[in-house]
Amino acid sequence: MSDDYDTENAAPAGSHPPATNSALNNPASSTSAPAAEADSPYIGGINAGQLESFIQRIENLEEEKANLMADIREVFAEAKANGYDVKIMRQILKLRKMEEDDRDEQETLLEVYKRALGMS
Repeated sequence: MSDDYDTENAAPAGSHPPATNSALNNPASSTSAPAAEADSPYIGGINAGQLESFIQRIENLEEEKANLMADIREVFAEAKANGYDVKIMRQILKLRKMEEDDRDEQETLLEVYKRALGMS
């Protein structure tokens, strides 16, 4: 699972909250969980406050992601307005993300296929 999943404070579905976890029973003793999250009731084995916190964090990140995507579209539009081929730029970005060995293998295979089809 992800590092964001707090296995220490999370109760499995269908179980009751752990009686020995002082962070859940005494919010003043916890510095990692907000008081509202620590005081939240368990409903069906789910810590409602913790779940709400995760949902809010994801929503905030998705909003940030949407803003970043809009910024990226603006940069591509600016590049296109200056005469750059956006399709080629996207291919370059994809290639730059690849490991060098993977990129070399893909380029070699592409050349072999092109020769086999008489394109090279």
